[in-house]
Order: sequence, then structure tokens, then C-alpha cells
Amino acid sequence: MKKLPFTKEMIEKIIEKYPTPFHIYDEKGIKENAKKLIKAFSIFPYFKEYFAVKANPNPQLIKILKEIGFGADCSSMTELIIAEKCGITGENIMFTSNDTPAEEFIKAKELGAIVNLDDISHIDFYEKYCGVPELICFRYNPGPLREGNAIIGKPEEAKYGLTKKQIFEAYKIMRDKGVKRFGLHTMIASNELNPDYFIETGRMLFELLVEINKELGIKFEFVNLGGGLGIPYKPDQKELDIFYIAKGIKEHYDNYIQKNNLGPVKIFLESGRFITGPYGYLVTKAIHYKNTYKNYIGVDACMAHLMRPAIYGAYHHITVMGKENEPLTKKYDVVGSLCENNDKFAIDRNLPEINVGDILVIHDTGAHGYAMGFNYNGKLRCKELLLKEDGSVELIRRAETVEDYLSTVWF
Repeated sequence: MKKLPFTKEMIEKIIEKYPTPFHIYDEKGIKENAKKLIKAFSIFPYFKEYFAVKANPNPQLIKILKEIGFGADCSSMTELIIAEKCGITGENIMFTSNDTPAEEFIKAKELGAIVNLDDISHIDFYEKYCGVPELICFRYNPGPLREGNAIIGKPEEAKYGLTKKQIFEAYKIMRDKGVKRFGLHTMIASNELNPDYFIETGRMLFELLVEINKELGIKFEFVNLGGGLGIPYKPDQKELDIFYIAKGIKEHYDNYIQKNNLGPVKIFLESGRFITGPYGYLVTKAIHYKNTYKNYIGVDACMAHLMRPAIYGAYHHITVMGKENEPLTKKYDVVGSLCENNDKFAIDRNLPEINVGDILVIHDTGAHGYAMGFNYNGKLRCKELLLKEDGSVELIRRAETVEDYLSTVWF
């Protein structure tokens, strides 16, 4: 059984002030998890986590993580501006984008961010608008050398990164342009629950770093292992042991970096989902029951508030408040009101008998939940709340209004 940071009585009281639907985030859980990541990777003296803003761009959460020591991994103009407004600037920003417009590179340079280029052709493009950088990083795509997964796809079919041959050429070009500071990055899986996958990623990058150093004489300042740390969406899935992962990566670090006298090399991560995902919840109410060829429970949230089940077939656990210990005697599709048949939070899910008015909590929406919201059918994005460590609740984003939706058009 998945745990909740609130009781039925607590959530009923919250709903009295903030009607459903809404996302609510557990501040205590996020902080404890963030500190655990830092503790696990403290075996690397210069470890830095760059929170993937794409996962949850709410400024209040980003500020919480900034206080713990996180930087920001950004991939768009808006994300750069959010980081800036949260007081994150300079090399506390890792700017990793693809098919990047010039104005975004210009903004990244203005903020002093680390720029992580996605393609060898971007060298000339970046120089045209921003000049030769002091520090440069490239994103490596190992192609068929590594397997991806369902969310990010096979590396050789992904639009991201440079081939191994291009990586060598790109660093040579930048070395010859006078660049003295270098980093190396990859990101080849998303929501991965096999801990050895990340250890192997570390080995792969350290081995590549040694090869580049031997061929080009480049000394690397950092290696960004990317993100992709998964979370157990299903109750029977096992949580990643990040201490095991850090220890395994450190063994490869010692074997490749230390033995070749290439240290110290800073180790970076850009986790998003792993940090906030398990500590967010979409709270909604059952408003309709329908029995045709199947049993349907209609709720007041829809895929505009949580897209993952519709586009990935992703599982999100559902708790019916007050019925946590009741038998799972009914099979339902839990659906929203969009004019799309994939607007379903659960399909053929065994749940307790649900009545109109019951409160349903959809788990693990703290990342790629609100962030992937949209306005199809004129649906308005819901509010976001923060359950504070002291038990109080703070509104950290109001719900959209019809006026918001219509503010960019005229009649």
C-alpha cells in the first residue's frame, strides 16, 4: 500500500478551502529525499544536482531545492527565466536543449549558465550569436551501444546528442578555438528502475573521457550523468537504492579517472522525477458513475491535469480516501471529461466500490504532472498546493481562469 502524507479528515478540510481538482506537494518528503540524494553522492567531493525544471517548474519548489544546494537543469527560455527569478544563475544552471533558438543561447550566456550542446552543428550556430564560450559541454548519444527505454526511446532513434565520432570532432574543434574548460554529458533513459543501468552509464562516460583525453589532451572539469532515476509508480516496484548506485559509480570513477590521474572530475546529476515525483498527488472527486459495456467513474480532473497515463499508458496508483482497507471488489475505468477516449487515469483497475462524492488521490504526480498540462477542450489547469512541514497548506499556484485562457485572443 502506498502511503499518503495526509488523512481523509485533513484532505476534506483542505478541499473546503481549495476545491478539487488540485495537485498537492509534500514539502517534508521532498526535502528529505533531496538531502538523501546529496548524502548518497557525497562520496564525490564536488557533487552537484541540477534539478530538472521540466519535471516541476513551480518556483516555490525550486526555491526549496535551491536552499538545499541544488542547481537548475533548464531546456528553454522560460525555464531559464524561472531559474533566474528563483535566484539561480551562473554555473548553477545547466542549459541542455535541442533544436535551440538563438535567443535561448543568448539568454543562457547572459546568465552565465553552463551550455551543453546537443549537436556538432550547434558549434558554429552558438559562436555566431554568442562567441566562443569559456566552458563547453556536449551531449553524448551512444546509439546502439546502449539500450534506452519506453519513455526516451532507443538511443539510435533519439533526436538527442552526438555520435562517438562527432564527440571527438566536436571537442577537437573547441580545443582548437581556445576553449580550456570542458564537460561531458549524456541522458539515455527515463524513469529507469534498474540501478545497474546508472552505474554502467558512469562507466561508459568515464571510459569515453579517458579516450578523449588520450587523443586530444583535454582535461575534463565535470561529467554530467544525466537524470532518468525512476520511481516506483506501482506498489510492488522497488525503490532505487541511490547509495548502491553512488558506490558503483565511484568504483568506476576510481578505476578510470583516478588511475589515469585525471581527477578531480566533478560529478553532476540532473534528476527531476526522482526528487519530486513521489511527493505530489492529484486530488479529485468522483462526480459521475456510468455502466455501459464497462464500469466508469468520472472525476473532476482530466488528462489536462495529468497526461502520463494517456500518452505513455503509465500506471499511477489511486487511493480512495476512507476506503484504503476495503476489498478491491470493483473493476473501473477512472476517466475525465475530455472529448478523447484516452482521457483515462486507470483502465480495468480493481478498486473499492466508489460512490459519487468520494475523494480519489492519484499518486506520484510531483513530476511531469502539472508540468505537462494543456488546454484542449478549453480545460483549465488546476491549482497547486504545498503541504508545509508544519502541517499548514499554502497555495503556490492558483487555478487558471477563463479570462487567462482568453487573454491572448480577441473577438
